[in-house]
Order: sequence, then C-alpha cells, then structure tokens
Amino acid sequence: MLEQLSKIFRHKPAETFRDRDIEEIGVELKKSLSAVFGRSLAIREIDSGSDNATEIELTNLSTPYYDIERFGITFVASPRHADVLVVTGAVTHNMEIALRKTYEATPDPKLVIAVGDDACTGGIWQGTYAVNGGVDRVIPVDVKIPGNPPSPKDIMLGLLALMKKLRKGPNNYAF
Repeated sequence: MLEQLSKIFRHKPAETFRDRDIEEIGVELKKSLSAVFGRSLAIREIDSGSDNATEIELTNLSTPYYDIERFGITFVASPRHADVLVVTGAVTHNMEIALRKTYEATPDPKLVIAVGDDACTGGIWQGTYAVNGGVDRVIPVDVKIPGNPPSPKDIMLGLLALMKKLRKGPNNYAF
C-alpha cells in the first residue's frame, strides 16, 4: 500500500514545449497518415479502468490549443468506425470482456495503442487483486505510450510512432 501511495504522490516536473513543436509533429503526422491510409485516422478511446488523468490529456488534443483534427485525426464513438483503438487504464477484471469485445468489433487491421503507465504495465495497480495488468495481457498492443499521464505531445509522438511502424512495410500488417 505504501508503494502505491508513493507512486501516486511522486512529483513529475512540468514539460515545456513550444507551439512550433506541436505544429511540426502534426504536419509530419498528417504526411504519414496520407502515406499509410490515404485519408484521416479515426480513433476509438476505451477506458479499461483508469483514473481519468490520461483521458483528460486525450481530450486536450481536441481543444483549440492542439486542434488535432487539423492534422486528420478524429475520435469516433464506435469501434466499428475506428482505425485505431487507444486504451487507457490498467485492465480491471470487470472490463476485460468489454475490452475484448471492443477489439473484436474493430475492423482489420486491428491497431492498438496503450496510453499511460497503467495501460502499459498496470502502473500503480500492477499486482493488485482487481486488475489483470497492462492492456497487452488481454489484447495485442502495437505501440505503448508511457507516462502518468503522458502529455498530448507524447500522445502525438506515439501516433507518429505507429505510423512509422506501419510504413515499414506490408510484412508488419495486412491491409
């Protein structure tokens, strides 16, 4: 218990970045999206048991400050319309079936990004009675974006990493 509390209260210094950084990452992301998909990217976010810190950062991507839609990325309400599943939170026992069903409802190729320490490893909940652990213990994960929570810039870099992985060739994924 003491270990979980120390992880919760550890101090993480604020990240500093320039607007130009976001613009450069976004432009590169848009070029990669065009090369890989030939269109925009639809993301379905699923919370598998998080504390909502990561969801706040994902929501920030849609604010006027980041405006990720200008780079061709949208959030959709249905996994049937999604190109990528973004999963947050350690997978609780209660959410395991829902996560599997959402994954199965996503069209091929099934692309998954685990966002946040909890989704990547189980985070502070790792080894506790209520969780299975990270997302990769339940469904395959293509990219992990660590952080507690990761910044919107880190999330954009993670999306860019997925696009770079997809551009490496057809041996990685079958479209």
